[in-house]
Amino acid sequence: MDIGEAASAGVPESPGVQNSGVLELEVVQLRRESEGVLSVTLADPEHRLLPAWTPGAHIDLWLPDHVRQYSLCGDPAERREYRVAVLREQSSRGGSAYIHDALRPGELVEAGGPRNNFPLVPAEEYLFVAGGIGITPLLPMIATAGENWRLLYGGRTRRSMAFTDRLGSDPRVQVRPQDVHGVLDLAGALGDPRPGVAVYCCGPEPLIAAMEVACAEWPPGTLHVERFSAADIDTSADVAFHVVAQRSNARLAVPAGESMLDVLEAAGIEVPNACRDGICGSCETRVLSGLPEHRDSLTDQAVTDRVMPCVSRARTAELVLDV
Repeated sequence: MDIGEAASAGVPESPGVQNSGVLELEVVQLRRESEGVLSVTLADPEHRLLPAWTPGAHIDLWLPDHVRQYSLCGDPAERREYRVAVLREQSSRGGSAYIHDALRPGELVEAGGPRNNFPLVPAEEYLFVAGGIGITPLLPMIATAGENWRLLYGGRTRRSMAFTDRLGSDPRVQVRPQDVHGVLDLAGALGDPRPGVAVYCCGPEPLIAAMEVACAEWPPGTLHVERFSAADIDTSADVAFHVVAQRSNARLAVPAGESMLDVLEAAGIEVPNACRDGICGSCETRVLSGLPEHRDSLTDQAVTDRVMPCVSRARTAELVLDV
């Protein structure tokens, strides 16, 4: 019986399906995918179906003293498990080191989401560009992108590049380890600017920056990116402003060196959050009046009706939020 039949037959779903709440999931498998990359398969301990997700989505994992975001890289049709892949970072703040060194099958982990800030849009042609662990959100996209797609996949060495076995020998896939081929030939993969193409890139910041330059002359909206970490922000010109929590009936000063989220939390006003770096979208809050200054990695500056208070500020003296 497939997942659709199971759902219609009354197989229960995990709590939090409708509101992307926190789930308690069991680690059912750990698998070495490459040198330095470990995949983690999670399932509901009561064997219930998990919240549905679409290619590009991620989940938050609550680890000891840390919350980290990991892209889902399994099959969206498989509702009984989530699969993520974790690169062991040399400068780990605790998340990847814990997963590689301490997490074991049978343990329970709290997970939030799934949320999708990197959705696959309809297009006539797709070019996927991955750097290292950036392959993870692209794998489910490739599986649903139809026939007219290509993948350019780079990494330090072939041994460090995960899921090459899953990609197989498809002629649409170019695997280009840097120690053999040098840096990725982005211009060659892109070709001439043309309409109807969606370019998806995930990887380290230098790769994303190079893709932004390479796609500068392409039609607006061609390039879609997802970052591993927050972009550098110049805070030298920050000024204080006030945030008004409308539903909480509070008006609070936000100093130049402090975030809206910290100020709200200090006043006892709870805002859901996970990364606190502006890359996961979990703290997105509705703006009722005033103009936000977006400093997250997800929101265009033209957007005025929402803000990520973990990193963003205000362009007006006062910002009124629906909290």
